[in-house]
Amino acid sequence: MIRVAAVGDIHLGAGSAGVLRPAFDTLGTCADLLLLAGDLTRHGTREEARVVAGEVAGLPVPVVAVLGNHDYQSDQETAVAHELTAAGVHVLEGTAVALDVGGTRVGVAGTKGFGGGFAGRCGSEFGEPEMKAFVRLTHRCAEGLGRALRELRDQDCALRIALTHFAPVPDTLAGEPLEIYPFLGSYLLAEAMDEEGADLAVHGHAHSGTEHGMTAGGVRVRNVAMPVIDRAFAVYHLTPPDRPQADGTGPRR
Repeated sequence: MIRVAAVGDIHLGAGSAGVLRPAFDTLGTCADLLLLAGDLTRHGTREEARVVAGEVAGLPVPVVAVLGNHDYQSDQETAVAHELTAAGVHVLEGTAVALDVGGTRVGVAGTKGFGGGFAGRCGSEFGEPEMKAFVRLTHRCAEGLGRALRELRDQDCALRIALTHFAPVPDTLAGEPLEIYPFLGSYLLAEAMDEEGADLAVHGHAHSGTEHGMTAGGVRVRNVAMPVIDRAFAVYHLTPPDRPQADGTGPRR
């Protein structure tokens, strides 16, 4: 059984050093890897990224992250990613990483994702260039996630996890105002997961949302925004397909 710890929307800033480290130091006893689902900083500065790096550097488990919209705020997202990478974090954007977890090959595919809404109530690539650019960005993110999941399948990963900041389904947005759903996620992310297959999907962004959801294809989705899970991290259990299924698993393709 693989234990996946995950949290998003930790929003660390200059005065946050040491806030999460005591909890993260316990990961070696309860988890096999840590996923960070974006919005790791408050304003996306290099200085804030260094605080995040200090919280996760040298942990007893691998750390994989995507950035969130807050991490782009100061146009320093490249510097933010660099600081995290220097601390040993695998920062993903349309890319994937395969990890050896106790002899099991576990793959994580990641993208920040973007908005646009959900089936029947979504934006389309039509009209003004600004609207086209909005929807095209979401398409690019979803396509990158799909490619990354496909790469992990080709690498014979026993388990595959999709990590995003924006939500792939509306289920985990329950509690948020309906008016802002289009800015919280996109069905295109879920389509990529269902088409390529995943055992678990993890996202953040929706602070007033709900933890549990599922794609139309049966991939289990978890909103791990810290205000939702109300703790330093949540832990989900995945069982490789050659063993009896455990909680947190979804159908694989």
